[in-house]
Amino acid sequence: MPSETDVQAQRIRAIGLTVTNYNRSLEFYTQALAFELVSDITVEGLDYSDLEGVTGAKIRIVTLRLGDELIELMEYLNAQGKPIPSYSQSHDLWFQHLAIVVSDMDRAYAHLRSFPIEPISYAPQTIPPENEASGGVRAFKFKDPDGHDLELIWFPPDKGKDKWHQNSHRLFLGIDHSAIAISNTEQSLHFYCNLLGMQIDSRSLNWRATQSRLDNLPGAEVKITALRPVEDGMGIELLDYIVPGKGRPMPSDWKSCDIAHIQIELVVNNLEQLVDKLRRNGVQFLSSRIVQFSDRSFPYRQGCLVKDPDGHSILLIAE
Repeated sequence: MPSETDVQAQRIRAIGLTVTNYNRSLEFYTQALAFELVSDITVEGLDYSDLEGVTGAKIRIVTLRLGDELIELMEYLNAQGKPIPSYSQSHDLWFQHLAIVVSDMDRAYAHLRSFPIEPISYAPQTIPPENEASGGVRAFKFKDPDGHDLELIWFPPDKGKDKWHQNSHRLFLGIDHSAIAISNTEQSLHFYCNLLGMQIDSRSLNWRATQSRLDNLPGAEVKITALRPVEDGMGIELLDYIVPGKGRPMPSDWKSCDIAHIQIELVVNNLEQLVDKLRRNGVQFLSSRIVQFSDRSFPYRQGCLVKDPDGHSILLIAE
């Protein structure tokens, strides 16, 4: 049996987003961002209710693929979730975006503008060259039809993973990471690295006018820590805003059926041992238990939903 120090997050399987209407979201993600449909299932019963912490849950789950990465659009068919607050800003602690890699920022931006998006950034921004970790990277942030935050990102030849630089006829390539606003870097590193076994990939400080225009936050200054699981793939970025400081906390009464809910699905190598470790460290659980799935149409065998120190949802799974 692995020791506690061997218990690790292996990879991010998918990112799940609660949506208001799966048809509208499916149309947006497939037409505006070139995702492809993988599966469309509806689940209900005690197991799914216990997993997500929503009584009597009946959920339509539409899985989409972009490159090697997956997202899941989750519509609760018998629960009315609260909308994402219209006043949300990039430093609020419920902020979370998906970074979608493109091969040509100008073409991708022009294509995206033909759809009814809500921009966050004023236009695509280029990180200044004096930023050693991110110089030359171009990015544009916007919202999907439900208000979920998204980012287009383009990497210059000396930045990003090798797979983002392979010759491809595709404009939209995949998902590099999910970025989350946090209140304290060291607190989050304890959770993601010490408890879950993720690894620090890079650190940077983004600021000045470029970051302000990217985030639509005057004077924005943000400390960024990029994390990767053991098997690489999609990562997590921790966004610790120095200016204007940490934003509003995630409301304690938000549930998985609320539209702001996003869950990062982490494949772990020993779920039972990890859950025991997290309980001993006072981590908050949304699932009432480790849920076992016998339905072979479901993509994993076991799952347990927990919250990170700022309330972001992490679905720990065993395949």
